[in-house]
Amino acid sequence: MGGNELDYIRNAFDANWISQYGSNIDEFENSLERYFGNNSYVTALSSGTAAIHMALRLLNVEKDDFVLCQSFTFVATANPILYQKAIPVFVDSESETWNMCPDALEEAVKYCVQQGKKPKAIIAVSLYGMPFKVDEILQISKKYDIPLIEDSAEALGSRYKDQLCGTFGDLSIISFNGNKIITTSGGGILISRNIEVKNRTLFLATQAKDNEVYYSHSEIGYNYRMDNIAAGIGRGQLETLEEKIQLRRKNHDFYQETLKNHENIDLFSAPNSDFFSNYWLNTIILKNDFSKEKLKDKFLQNNIETRYLWKPMHLQPLYEQYKFFGNNLCGMLFDTGLCLPSGTNLTDESRGRISEILEDEIH
Repeated sequence: MGGNELDYIRNAFDANWISQYGSNIDEFENSLERYFGNNSYVTALSSGTAAIHMALRLLNVEKDDFVLCQSFTFVATANPILYQKAIPVFVDSESETWNMCPDALEEAVKYCVQQGKKPKAIIAVSLYGMPFKVDEILQISKKYDIPLIEDSAEALGSRYKDQLCGTFGDLSIISFNGNKIITTSGGGILISRNIEVKNRTLFLATQAKDNEVYYSHSEIGYNYRMDNIAAGIGRGQLETLEEKIQLRRKNHDFYQETLKNHENIDLFSAPNSDFFSNYWLNTIILKNDFSKEKLKDKFLQNNIETRYLWKPMHLQPLYEQYKFFGNNLCGMLFDTGLCLPSGTNLTDESRGRISEILEDEIH
């Protein structure tokens, strides 16, 4: 917590707005719109997953429509496609950012067109805070006139060519789940490009109530609005965002220094100066038969948690029946990668303990 969260929560109690209405929601959205700029209209929702679902609804994705989706991601990116009874088509990663491969994406687009249906949307992810190859993905989106949903759930504060993630897609989403750089406990936002889309999002996210004096509903809606208490937490968190980004990047500097002479471990880092990552999670790839299980166990013996990378969607039992385009680079990353401790509250003492284990493995 940053310090002022309780003040905003008390304001909600004092005003007796313990609901999905109130000044915290308005101020949280306004602050985020100022932060993103660039014609960004923010709707605060109950989760990043809800935001992706809203994006698909806004793009009129329906039963049996194709949606192109990055395979190397958390399942929340893909599940809303099934909510709409649409058909996910999964796309492999490229080696520099670990995000959607433009070549595999274009191959997938051509496949869908050959089946007689142009895809309704592309969902590209900025994984672990690293921006995807924006220019290349946008070029394909525009070439084939397919809307881009930008899943920047993990990339708040990250930039590509000095432009904030969350401002590239036709629709963009950010997550405020409890493990993100800032949190509203749960929660997320949908970022749209004009006020009409924002108003439509708000309508759908609050049970699609018609403009009548009684409760009237002409289409299906959802209970997806963020509540005033959660938005109060978000307001306090947002005030410390830049500090939290710098702390995450400090963790990356630490790992870079610690691993600079380790020939069996590659630290995932920005490929060039176009990419500014918040380094939400620091991740490594182990080479030369160096065992991720052995390293994970060594950390665990010292009461330090590490985790495997996301298991790609096309390898999940739920999704293995769907088409996948690429050379399974993301599967290789899953087989050889680990996520290292990366929290904003990582202390020098904790970094020292991590360093000792990694130094042990180096020698």
